[in-house]
Amino acid sequence: MLILTKEYRVRYYEVDHRARVRPVTILDYLQDAASEHTIRLGIAVADLRPRNLTWVLSRTQARFLHYPHAGDCLRVQTWPSGREGLFALRDFEVKDQEERLVALATTSWAVIDVASGRPVRLDSALPDYPLHERRALASDFKSLPQMAGFKEEMAFRVRRADLDINDHVNNTVYPAWALEAVPSDVEESCQLADLEIGYRAPVTYGDRVLSRIQDEVASPSPTFLHQLVSERDGRELTRLRSSWIPRD
Repeated sequence: MLILTKEYRVRYYEVDHRARVRPVTILDYLQDAASEHTIRLGIAVADLRPRNLTWVLSRTQARFLHYPHAGDCLRVQTWPSGREGLFALRDFEVKDQEERLVALATTSWAVIDVASGRPVRLDSALPDYPLHERRALASDFKSLPQMAGFKEEMAFRVRRADLDINDHVNNTVYPAWALEAVPSDVEESCQLADLEIGYRAPVTYGDRVLSRIQDEVASPSPTFLHQLVSERDGRELTRLRSSWIPRD
């Protein structure tokens, strides 16, 4: 119960044109493993809904070290690693069938009141559950910088397929929108090494989202700041930072 281990075989529809797993697919695996673990711990969304509560993801920091191919088997381990104020921490480690480290991630979650959209105290919302106080990535989740202008902008319309069980856009769709704006020459010659995501506001079906990108200066490797905003009212939805290294 302390650490959940789950295996995934990389399918052909989960890889890019190089037959390597997409970073967002790895994030999907992490979300799936986390959801299964909350079910086993008795703190899943289904356990919270009768009290008009639900989980929302606040921050993600992920490091990608290796990109397996279609057909490879990945083992995801996840565990609740702590509580800090209103936030519950959960960490992840991903390895391939040869025990090669694929990815590390740490996340911060809040329990919110569905009616008000505000976070509630964890001790009043959740039963006791075991913590494994080891962090896959040491992070205090400092706020990402706000973009001052942008280099490029792309528009996306929220589809029904983008929604999760809270009727909001699923948390792995946001980085997909952000990464789509990365320049083609960087995507072709480099691979994503680090990704930080700060979720700030939900978005629902039919909305149009603008994905903006700007170079982060004084960085030795390609690094970008990303911002997702609502086209309708300019509301900031998500801030991200992506760092890239030459392809292996």
